[in-house]
Amino acid sequence: MSEFIVNIIHRPEMVPEYSATVTGQGKEGDLGDASLLVESLDIFKTQQRLAHENGLKVTIQMTYASLFNEEAVKIAKEDQEKYGDEIALSLLGLPCEEFREKYKTKDFCIWMFSMEDKKAIVNDVFGKFYDAFGFYPESTGSYYMDADLINYIKEQYPSVKCAVATCWEEGPKAYHTCNNSWYTFMDGGPWAPWIPSKVNTHAPAANAAEDSGIVAIPHLSRDLIACYDGNGSNFGTHPQNVLRGMIYDSKTWEYPYLYNLIDQYRSLEQYNNGYAYNMMFVGPGWMNKMGRWEAPYELLYKSYSDGCKYYGDLKKKGQLIDMTMSEFADYYRQKKHYTEPECALWRDILYGSDKQLFWYCDPYMRACVNMDQGGAIVDLRPYAAKLEWPIGIGTPHIQDASYPFLIQEKYRAGYFTHYAGEGTIRSAKICHNGEEVDLCLCRTKAHFSEERTEDGVGTKRVLTLDPVDIKFTDLTVKIQTVITFEEGSSEIKIARKILEMSDPNADVTINEYMVACYGTTEYTEDMTGITLQVSGDEVKTINYEYKCREESLQGANEVSALIPAIKTRAALRAEDKDAVGYVREGYAFSPMFTLGYTVRITGKEEFATWLNLAREN
Repeated sequence: MSEFIVNIIHRPEMVPEYSATVTGQGKEGDLGDASLLVESLDIFKTQQRLAHENGLKVTIQMTYASLFNEEAVKIAKEDQEKYGDEIALSLLGLPCEEFREKYKTKDFCIWMFSMEDKKAIVNDVFGKFYDAFGFYPESTGSYYMDADLINYIKEQYPSVKCAVATCWEEGPKAYHTCNNSWYTFMDGGPWAPWIPSKVNTHAPAANAAEDSGIVAIPHLSRDLIACYDGNGSNFGTHPQNVLRGMIYDSKTWEYPYLYNLIDQYRSLEQYNNGYAYNMMFVGPGWMNKMGRWEAPYELLYKSYSDGCKYYGDLKKKGQLIDMTMSEFADYYRQKKHYTEPECALWRDILYGSDKQLFWYCDPYMRACVNMDQGGAIVDLRPYAAKLEWPIGIGTPHIQDASYPFLIQEKYRAGYFTHYAGEGTIRSAKICHNGEEVDLCLCRTKAHFSEERTEDGVGTKRVLTLDPVDIKFTDLTVKIQTVITFEEGSSEIKIARKILEMSDPNADVTINEYMVACYGTTEYTEDMTGITLQVSGDEVKTINYEYKCREESLQGANEVSALIPAIKTRAALRAEDKDAVGYVREGYAFSPMFTLGYTVRITGKEEFATWLNLAREN
């Protein structure tokens, strides 16, 4: 049976995000301005009414500022009693006169504070919540919550079982589209609910020992193509995101994209054992009376009203289950097991292209496969390393909470590069008589399936790509790619099979390669310290010094890279003894490394390689 779960989350911000400046232009900043408080509370009431009129339960995430407002507390209590809403606690909405007076700062992102201040703020906010309601919350959240913060909250307030814990792909792309002013970097996390590990919030727990004790949900459900290619703040199931992206008819005020996006999330049940998830998380600042994003208040109101109605109509048809955050946490614990991956075969619903991406996430990796580039892996995060990454004042990462990548086509070029150098990607080149074609140039489509492992115990997620024709001067080759993710293995198998050749007696050479580096932004890191190795009957090693060196070995068991800076070991292996394994060092203008295998095959033959990720030590 298919189940589509939705979380509707409201937060009564007494000083709505941005609104203090938007509604107070020309005035001295007053976080306690009476008109601002009244408008904010009115908008919160409107949002609550629209959800309830459509039969939807809400999680009310009380902000610190709202805990000082008797009416906001009263509304939350009444709606909990009448509608079954959950009263939760948000770590957003900290700025208010009381907060600034106490902490003497304009900072508002909880994960950016020092650990000492994080603890003090958490104790302050949770204590104020208890004073208002007589119990501690079961749910909390922020744009991002680092592992140390989550661990502290769970230790001190064990009632917490669910949290909004990251904003999907909210990194350099968002920073640039906010005029280089949005200093919050949190790329590389899951796009769907997960159980965070105790060491790194982005990396899902692989077992009970790694379990942080909470279920995490993303801050908004994003378009997994449009958000990846561009600014995610314009492409989410938050109706005002769609307005900010100008994705609506300015004459009719209709926005089919919003409904298509919700429906595509519904469709993900076919890749995740009958389960799909979506969320809508909205604060009052998005519906203030002055309008936002060139949209008047009337359109802001209409979009939110229509969004609630769409979810409500799905519920009436029995096609949606609305849950509070804590209810969802209980459901998720029963529904999913630790190593079970989250999968999304995602198609373009915005630009009218045939583009298709496949996203895969489990405790060992997050990977993205691009069918417009022949099934190349264009994003790869080595969760297997469970990288310790403290964030905030007093740590090496004050603003950058991103999980580092090995491959990231948007920040490190991908296949399409400048006149020199290489970009990060995992693909293959087909070679014949001096001619070479990269599969990145061969657009295709993928089909998803699940299979049992050979021992019948485990499960595989399989992407079978439509065959592509590669035309050389004197030969045409039809080749098919099959990509297999075996649950719990931390490996990706890629098999290339020759289906047909215009000359049955001809042969081609397949060059399976992975160009990689590491980092969280588009700026290169110091590659010194990386060790490249080819292993077989002998071992050949390159200590990275930007010297363009290469080593190879026929019949290599494995080619690998040790990357101490992110505690990661990445390796390729093949089982064909005729294959030549190689490693290649980059240079200063192209600071990458390459792992690869080459082999010559003839018609109807197949060549497979396995990419493995592990913690370095």
